[in-house]
Amino acid sequence: MNEKKYLKWYHKVAYGSGDLASNCGYALISSFVMLYLTNAVGLNSAVIGTLMMVSKLLDGVSDIFFGGLMDRTRSRLGQARPWMLYGQIGVSACLFLVFSIPSMSPNMQYAYFFVFYTAFNAVFYTANSIAYAALAAKITKNGQERVQLGSIRFIFATFTTLIISYNAMGLVERFGGGTKGWRTVALIFAVIALIVNTFCVLMVKEVPDEDVQPAGENDSDEKAPAAGAKVSFGTSLKLLLKNPYYIIILGLYLVNYIYSGITQGSAIYFMTYYMGDPALLGTFSLFQLVPVMIILTLTPMLVKKFGSMWKMNLYARIITLLMGAVFIFGAVNKNLPVMLFATFLRNMAGGPLTGTLNALVAETSDYTWRTQGVRIDGVMFSCSSIGVKLGGGIGSAVVGWLLALGGFDGTAAVQSAGAVNMIFFMYAVLPIVMGVVMAVLVYLLKVEKANKEWDAQHS
Repeated sequence: MNEKKYLKWYHKVAYGSGDLASNCGYALISSFVMLYLTNAVGLNSAVIGTLMMVSKLLDGVSDIFFGGLMDRTRSRLGQARPWMLYGQIGVSACLFLVFSIPSMSPNMQYAYFFVFYTAFNAVFYTANSIAYAALAAKITKNGQERVQLGSIRFIFATFTTLIISYNAMGLVERFGGGTKGWRTVALIFAVIALIVNTFCVLMVKEVPDEDVQPAGENDSDEKAPAAGAKVSFGTSLKLLLKNPYYIIILGLYLVNYIYSGITQGSAIYFMTYYMGDPALLGTFSLFQLVPVMIILTLTPMLVKKFGSMWKMNLYARIITLLMGAVFIFGAVNKNLPVMLFATFLRNMAGGPLTGTLNALVAETSDYTWRTQGVRIDGVMFSCSSIGVKLGGGIGSAVVGWLLALGGFDGTAAVQSAGAVNMIFFMYAVLPIVMGVVMAVLVYLLKVEKANKEWDAQHS
């Protein structure tokens, strides 16, 4: 039986554009804030890494809190859209302020950075990103449309990251270089993000929960709240822990974005100090992001061909590991064509997971809906925000710590052999380790099968 369709093509594009807004801030901070702080402001990378880590610990607590608030929200705009709309105002303001550290004592600069970096992540980006992720489950209940939304949003995200990677350094120099250049660039992307986010919010509409009912009677041992009822924060946490797939996909999000934080944060250092040409960042970004954009357009078709997101992602993980080994071989020999070839195929194979993560969270939320009879989309989709921010923050912190451990000096014209070797390890070797962990988690994430089996038993 064909599933009911909820979205026109322009709704899908409008939803996807929200990730353009999101990545105006996330891509700029994850790829360049460490470079800005060490090279433009002159701060210590180890101290920065530690501050990032402390900030992310606070951030992780706020994700489930904001998810719970969203689940209890009732407004004319629905549950998710108000948080997405108003959260972006704070995101844009803090993005500008993080890249606008004033001239004062180093201790005051560290404190200034910590306050606005934490406000960016733990408060405003949390509210905005959880709402945006949950919106995929709110505007359609059609599984195929959710996969399409995931692919479209990450095409926008990839395109935005590519533009920023290619142009950020040049724009900084064009606007005066140093702290002035970074401040101007941050302002430009903050304004763009605010405009696009508003467009996304106003162009889509949430589907009321009462339009969709669970597949059968609730078989939980405990009495579940009625559909559409406000669920307490404590009850939400209990429901999360009852869902084994939430724990798995939370781990997958964390590892995926730790990997992303390490590679994005160390990329400019790898190109500058190991390859000897910072301009290669744009070339590698092109070979990383273009294949992702290509494969994301094909992901809905591939899911249908393989019969499940699980099978497709598992095969893709094996390819990413093989290409990671090829990349190390090319990097050891500084063979640029081999490195670019491996980068292209590794990212093409990794793209489907990126495009299906939101749909997998929706499946995980549907598992709770089936087995417990309760909708907790906001709290459930907190795993996406926790993964992006906590995972990305840990990755960025690891970059700072390992740079300091290797003896990196941002003011030195030439780096020591230890610093260069550490940069190589971060960019070329650590991704293999993270890739193995991700493959194991993908194997365990059989939520689609669990939902189908539940439906078969309760039909």
